[in-house]
Amino acid sequence: MIRAQRPSHQVWKLTADLVIFTIRTPDLLPGGSPTTARELCILLVTRGNDPYRGAWALPGGFVRQGESLGDAAVRELHEETGIRGGALPLEQVKTYSEPGRDPRGPIATCAFLAIAPDLADAEAGTDAASAAWVPVRRVLDGLDLAFDHAEIVRDALALARAKLRFTTIATSFCGPRFTIKQLREVYETVWGVKLDGPNFHRKVADDTGFIVPTGENEKTSGRPAALYRAGDAVMLDRPILPSTPL
Repeated sequence: MIRAQRPSHQVWKLTADLVIFTIRTPDLLPGGSPTTARELCILLVTRGNDPYRGAWALPGGFVRQGESLGDAAVRELHEETGIRGGALPLEQVKTYSEPGRDPRGPIATCAFLAIAPDLADAEAGTDAASAAWVPVRRVLDGLDLAFDHAEIVRDALALARAKLRFTTIATSFCGPRFTIKQLREVYETVWGVKLDGPNFHRKVADDTGFIVPTGENEKTSGRPAALYRAGDAVMLDRPILPSTPL
């Protein structure tokens, strides 16, 4: 009797990686110059293990048995950087499964995007040799990242920039209370453009549920600016576009 042979197949493993964006003063990297300027930054670690030992990478790691992708992402974030991500609004960017993307074998990764203000300083732990808030422009300018993480960062940045056009996600970069100027600076920082102040003010103030006046003013030596909080709306009434008049 001839027994049919079972077809051979690959057993894929699964990891979760995180793209965390915030606007802050970046950490001082080797060979860099001190700066106090706030800019769009991403959380990166340097790998302490092979492969790519010593290379910059996104925080992340293998999904454990009985663990969801989201739970694995939150656990790895805390283990590798000391940042607790349970309250972060994680959004899936894409699953990456190109053969050969990981030299250890067939390993797919699910990338998550999170945006938040005033995130804590990073402290390396477990298999990360170091952790830092790195300017996104450094990655776009060719900073070497492990695996296909540079592609993941570009995809996540494109998603974040697109969401600024049609959703109220820009308030995620702000604190509980903010001025319209501070909100405009979020768009300018993430998009890398300058927006017309009066037109932007009129657009966001007229958009239903985008921002809500708190009735308070910012304490400043100059002309006081009104403070706002995020409204309940998720989508904008009209898109905000970086390259056309508002």
